[in-house]
Amino acid sequence: MKFVIKNALKENIVTLMRRVGYYFIGENKTGRELIFVRPLRTGRSGYPRFHIYLKVNQKTEEILFNLHLDQKKPIYRGVTAHSGEYDGKIVKEETERIKQILSK
Repeated sequence: MKFVIKNALKENIVTLMRRVGYYFIGENKTGRELIFVRPLRTGRSGYPRFHIYLKVNQKTEEILFNLHLDQKKPIYRGVTAHSGEYDGKIVKEETERIKQILSK
């Protein structure tokens, strides 16, 4: 699910995402998107988890979110395919939770 939030707080993006419970795991190969995750349960596998690809538009001061829910870890090493949900009740609720926290 894609959504946009105005970055009126001017905070460091990693600090901002920590406030909503996500931790930084790196950048995509092009370096244009930052990757954050938030596990739903505290287990050894770290799945299921929310997964966000995030872009910051410096000109418009907007943060562009691309959120989905990874249900399980990829089965084969080096394969990016997974059981991801890009919409649905849980993803919509998480989107609203993030918007609510960051709008304060």
